[in-house]
Amino acid sequence: MTDNALGAFLRARREAIRPGDLGFPTGSRRRTPGLRREELASRAAISVEYLTRLERGSDRRPSAQVIGALADALDLSPDERVHVYRMVKVVSGEVCAQAQPPSRTVRPTVLALLDRLEPTPSLVVAPHGDVLACTEGFRRLAAPIGLFDATEPNLVRFVFGDARARTAFPEWERVANERAAALRSAADLGDRTAAALADELSITEGAEFARRFTAGGALPPWTGVEAWEHPTVGPLRLAFESLPLPGPEEQRLVAYLPADAASSEALAALEEPAPALVN
Repeated sequence: MTDNALGAFLRARREAIRPGDLGFPTGSRRRTPGLRREELASRAAISVEYLTRLERGSDRRPSAQVIGALADALDLSPDERVHVYRMVKVVSGEVCAQAQPPSRTVRPTVLALLDRLEPTPSLVVAPHGDVLACTEGFRRLAAPIGLFDATEPNLVRFVFGDARARTAFPEWERVANERAAALRSAADLGDRTAAALADELSITEGAEFARRFTAGGALPPWTGVEAWEHPTVGPLRLAFESLPLPGPEEQRLVAYLPADAASSEALAALEEPAPALVN
């Protein structure tokens, strides 16, 4: 599914740009969404033929100058530029794809950090979405919605494969897009575990997952606000921060904080012990 990751990314970003925003004419005579190839090529000062070869994957070794010109023409963010650079390294063979499944081990210092973060809902997540470690605060938040019913909880598989996720996330469409984008980002950089999960979900969940995964034109947000519907304390608005951890495993530390006073009170209620039963 990611054999031509760079080409798919360039095409998706080209098709996502509104021509009028860049001064190009708009109208019903356009047969494709976004910019035409010749429009992007002119902005990047490269030939249409060369751009076509890049998008189709017949040329996988663009120079740094070409990548920089395309990044400027597509108005890529700093994170997106780094992602494209890393994709080029993988696609060109300069960096080998992941040969072995990533380690599920979390460093002792990171586990100690999670202890210090209690009772904040926090977790360490692998690039393909496996929850590798978490605080009790996160377990109290996510266990009631069903995330921890799986032997190896996975954020992506839960959102697409568990019907309860649509209730747990009122803005399910947005969350689904972001989870698919995170998996695609990992697969595009040679993570074979991520690619295997994408193949699995394309079969088990069909177009609902596949169309999001193949879109391939956006990186997941590393900060933002998620809406949750918790079965015990009700609606929550949680701000999240996702921080990369050093190391070849490319794990991330994610922390959730209340985004408003009501959510702060609801999270505090989760921390309170359940009342004892009276005989």
